[in-house]
Amino acid sequence: MAETALDLPAVGSPVTEARSVRFTLIALSVITLALFLVVPLLAVFVQALGLGLGPALATFQDPDAIAAIKLTLLVAAIAVPCNLVFGIAAAWAIAKYRFPGRAFLISLIDLPFSVSPVVAGLVYVLLLGPFTPIGAWLLQDFGVRVIFAVPGIVLATIFVTFPFVARELIPLMQDQGTGDEEAALSLGATGWKTFFYVTLPNVKWALLYGVLLCNARAMGEFGAVAVISGKLRGETVTMPLQIELYYQEFRALAQVSAFTLAAVLAGLALVTLVIKTWLEWRYADQLAATRNGH
Repeated sequence: MAETALDLPAVGSPVTEARSVRFTLIALSVITLALFLVVPLLAVFVQALGLGLGPALATFQDPDAIAAIKLTLLVAAIAVPCNLVFGIAAAWAIAKYRFPGRAFLISLIDLPFSVSPVVAGLVYVLLLGPFTPIGAWLLQDFGVRVIFAVPGIVLATIFVTFPFVARELIPLMQDQGTGDEEAALSLGATGWKTFFYVTLPNVKWALLYGVLLCNARAMGEFGAVAVISGKLRGETVTMPLQIELYYQEFRALAQVSAFTLAAVLAGLALVTLVIKTWLEWRYADQLAATRNGH
């Protein structure tokens, strides 16, 4: 006789573990986050204020610190818009068209995730250094120094950050397909109007996430910039590099300055996280609709 639904053995739910198991898993998660994220973050702020507020604020009167902050903001202001344009173009091409080499292009976009930033910086030095054919040509004919100068830092930062925007947009655009754009074009909209009034509103939240992540990485990049900058104080030193230079001085005030700049970077990361969380809370329905392709 065939088994009825009542005769079948009950299948346990994956969320009905014993209370002790759930408590252990939650406790392990909280302890891990506290040890590896919260405690180090708090230590940075505590060390920055270790000698009081005055020495910490004195960091921002140091010309080297001011130059490092300005350079970091300048590099981010150039790299992020460049990656914004590239990310939109790459995502549009990959999601909306089929062409030979499409899979290879996706692999190239992911390349900075698998290549060490130090290696990326070294590659630029080998290609654009002052004693290489391209670097010597740029320097002699145009007076442009790439390596050990701001242009090299910008190039290195663009390289390590360009996947962020594209990687946020590609899956979303692929899920949405081309139906909305085709409808707009059939109604007489031009290509640019279709992009600005149809495509861009559909991906605006993913685009914003990508920009936030890209900006955070641009301001915090160390490896590639350390290789390509030459660490010239007041000229090619960004905030992460200035933190290292302060820390290596082994003076009490220099240590405070190092942790103060580190606290600034940590604060910027926290601001990014707060903005992202607020957007997810404030526009939860719109985000869900966007991710579902509606």
